[in-house]
Amino acid sequence: MATLAGFRSKHDVVPVIRDADMVAAALRQALAGASPEERPGLERAAALVESTAAATESQVRARWVRHRLAAVGFDGDVASIAALKALRQAEPRLSLLAAVQLQKDAVAHPE
Repeated sequence: MATLAGFRSKHDVVPVIRDADMVAAALRQALAGASPEERPGLERAAALVESTAAATESQVRARWVRHRLAAVGFDGDVASIAALKALRQAEPRLSLLAAVQLQKDAVAHPE
């Protein structure tokens, strides 16, 4: 991936992109025209989307960190230096500053 002029190749800021509101709207629309057989599944899906949408940005980042650590096989202490190293290996474009902040989110929001 090429970097834009004036931007470093490492990421210091980690935005949280959420589209739960769009998914919830689509589910509500599907529920409006759903058959009786489809309703229970769509209602369950809508409840899951609502619970996910209620998570704070910090909680979303914490889940992401745990997911990325699991993807590289890390199962140790999330607060450790080894976890920070594993996160940066999983996501090499993260700056040290961003990785530390993400790690703090994961520590603050245990599963």
